[in-house]
Amino acid sequence: MAVWSPSAGIGSCCLLNNDITETWRFPSVCFPACKNKTKRGSETLRVTRKHISRDLVTSALQSYHHRLSKIRASKTSTELKEEVSTRSAKVDDLKKKVTTTSYLFRTKSGALVKVKVEKKREEKYSIMVYVSSLELSSSSLVMVWGVYRSDSSSFLPLDFESSSQDSQTHTTETPFVKSSLSDDELMLGLEFDGKESPFYLSFRLKDPNGVEMLTHRDTYFCIPVGFTAGRPLPLGLSPGADAESWNFAFFSRNSKSVVLCLYDDTTTDKPALELDLDPYVNRTGDVWHASVEKTWEFVRYGFRCKESSTHSEEEEEDIVLDPYATVIEKSISQKFLGSLYKNPSFDWGRDVSPNIPLEKLIVYRLNVKGFTQHKSSKLPTNTAGTFTGVAEKVNHLKTLGANAVLLEPVFSFSEQNGPYFPFHFFSPMDMYGAANSMKEMVKRLHSEGVEVLLEVVFTHTADSGALRGIDDGSYYYKGRANDLDSKSYLNCNFPVVQQLVLESLRYWVTEFHVDGFCFINASSLLRGVHGEHLSRPPLVEAISFDPLLAGRKLIADCWDPYDMVMVTKEVRFPHWKRWGELNTRYCRDVRNFVRGRGLLSDLATRICGSGDVFTDGRGPAFSFNYVSRNSGLSLVDLVSFSVGGGPELASELSWNCGEEGATNKSAVLQTRLKQIRNFLFIQYISLGVPVLNMGDECGVSTKGSPLLESRKPFDWNMLASAFGSQITQFISFMTSVRARRSDVFQRRNFLKPENIVWYANDQTTPKWEDPGSRFLALEIKAETEVETTALLPVEPTEPKNNDLFIGFNASDQPENVILPSLPDGREWRRLVDTALPFPGFFSVEGETVVAEEEEEMLQPVMYEMKPYSCTLFETINATTA
Repeated sequence: MAVWSPSAGIGSCCLLNNDITETWRFPSVCFPACKNKTKRGSETLRVTRKHISRDLVTSALQSYHHRLSKIRASKTSTELKEEVSTRSAKVDDLKKKVTTTSYLFRTKSGALVKVKVEKKREEKYSIMVYVSSLELSSSSLVMVWGVYRSDSSSFLPLDFESSSQDSQTHTTETPFVKSSLSDDELMLGLEFDGKESPFYLSFRLKDPNGVEMLTHRDTYFCIPVGFTAGRPLPLGLSPGADAESWNFAFFSRNSKSVVLCLYDDTTTDKPALELDLDPYVNRTGDVWHASVEKTWEFVRYGFRCKESSTHSEEEEEDIVLDPYATVIEKSISQKFLGSLYKNPSFDWGRDVSPNIPLEKLIVYRLNVKGFTQHKSSKLPTNTAGTFTGVAEKVNHLKTLGANAVLLEPVFSFSEQNGPYFPFHFFSPMDMYGAANSMKEMVKRLHSEGVEVLLEVVFTHTADSGALRGIDDGSYYYKGRANDLDSKSYLNCNFPVVQQLVLESLRYWVTEFHVDGFCFINASSLLRGVHGEHLSRPPLVEAISFDPLLAGRKLIADCWDPYDMVMVTKEVRFPHWKRWGELNTRYCRDVRNFVRGRGLLSDLATRICGSGDVFTDGRGPAFSFNYVSRNSGLSLVDLVSFSVGGGPELASELSWNCGEEGATNKSAVLQTRLKQIRNFLFIQYISLGVPVLNMGDECGVSTKGSPLLESRKPFDWNMLASAFGSQITQFISFMTSVRARRSDVFQRRNFLKPENIVWYANDQTTPKWEDPGSRFLALEIKAETEVETTALLPVEPTEPKNNDLFIGFNASDQPENVILPSLPDGREWRRLVDTALPFPGFFSVEGETVVAEEEEEMLQPVMYEMKPYSCTLFETINATTA
């Protein structure tokens, strides 16, 4: 038997539903659609869908009003209103229960074939086929038909009354009869149980001589039953035209066929129903779509694609996940599929984003699982390592002074490759908890004044289970850039990928109320569709001006998860005054200075807000300053490991302080402790946003391994150790200093040059470009009250007219520092000296520093800075000292 093509021969469809008209145009059409007319030689067809015949509704209403007039006199107004309401409800119910879809075809000989598919109230489908403009008697024409779902060449067996069915081909012959409405029209009717839908009815006409009549395209007539063409937007799963159907929309430009696979339970990997989507009916442009009625109890869905390029049979049989599915489930074979169930509703109550200005942010980066997974968290098993666990530890964040958390990627990811290799962009990782538990976490953190920022990866995917097999030529750099294609890099600036990224970001903002995003491997967002560098990438620009993302924080992080060596290349990221950046230059230059290398000019640039990067219309608040991160060495390991380890360790710019790894030598341990204090001190007095990495406050170590997978869960017992206690207190103190002196450390604009004076140890000009110089100091003169108030978003709560003096000694020798002279009645007080023992190395009240000899009123104050130390001084009135 010949293969029956699923092509329905429909040129265009115009669906009328409650006066709303949608039109689809399909290729290779040879006749038009006009109102009530069809002319040969045009290029469209007319397909009309309506809930109920207008004549039927009008007749019912006229009959009702006629009967109503007879009984009006015998009923009260209340009774009449109730009857009107009841009968109107019945008419509305009739409209909802009966739907009619009409299809019009033309044969090669010019005959017209009209098919009406009507869904009745009793869940049955009535199909009427009318043939006109054909000179044959009723007994001379038969319809040879069959039904199929996934394979147009294989029909399903049916037990149909009053028809002869071929037991081998499962085709049935049904004769036409004359229509009572027109002498030149033939008709026949079929009826199917609604439980059998959805399916295709495919047929051909046969005259007495056995000559077959096909469509003008020379294809068999094909009619969908129990589902319709649907609509191409929005992509993914959405409600159909009514509450009784689903709409599926799926992008695949290069697929020559797409099969919608539906599952009726979770106990099998075999689809309960497969629908081969018709490229003429169920495709608009590059989007395949269908609207399926909820007749069966389907629970999951996926798609099977066959690209026009050469694929093996095994690849062609793979069922892929809908990229836009918002709820996903695992099958028996651990394959993810889209779920037809929605997430339970969530009550956000009065949730409002803290909306903290950039310059006020204190960020704490954490991994959701690693943060509370350890048994020392003392959380229940079902809470540890989840979103709920993060919410339970909000007090620790507040102790550190953090007002924002930066979560490592929470999109569904490959457990084998880790969180930086996602396979889906619209659902949280199931191991972290359900969607509503994440919403509860966000709501709880917001109530405590803590924002939620997400690290997101849109530049590449996991090697399997992601977008592979849908349309590799559109989603990936297939055949365009071999170095990118081999690493599953997404073609981010290709229109369909750009749309996917934007829809994902909007979804996380509207559904989960997240406050911002940090884009990992952001430099790859600047690549064009062929891998070339773009100075104005469409995706970055679209994100910058998207109205739903307005007010959300956008951060570019150029770290590449494929490359474990710390990034050294410079990337000028286009920002439109919206994007902040994870400042890799800051990390590199501060590490170099603390270990006794680098230039004083580099350190000065970094602590003043990296003007070489952010004077382009942004400001220091756009610099996100970090010393350590989740990849690479932790803060403790930066001062403990530097020998061996290959290029990865060498790129970390670390120094072991005299001995590699663990040691019992007191001198080495003291130096390491001072260096850790120095790193934190510099980070928190620098202009910009400090980013503290999870575990650095309590000394988490990977024993010198810079690999991401070497990171260990947060051990909460370590907070009670001597190290954990003093470092946590020191961080809390530094955040309070930043808040109190926000006029200096939390600025939207750079410090004015006239308010900064740089010194060498003897108050001479620093040797900026001398690699051997290890000492730098600066005096920050307080701005006038008028200047300060102009820079603050609110009225100042404390006087901010005290000068500051900050010193940095990276030498292994002590340095005698001359503090700047002060006018009568003013004195210097020391707030921090990282060389002093705990708890005296920092103080809220401070300790007054005076000259050793007070013979002269303006005697210079000399202060000895120990090796590897930093100091902070502030002026006060002598009467309040």
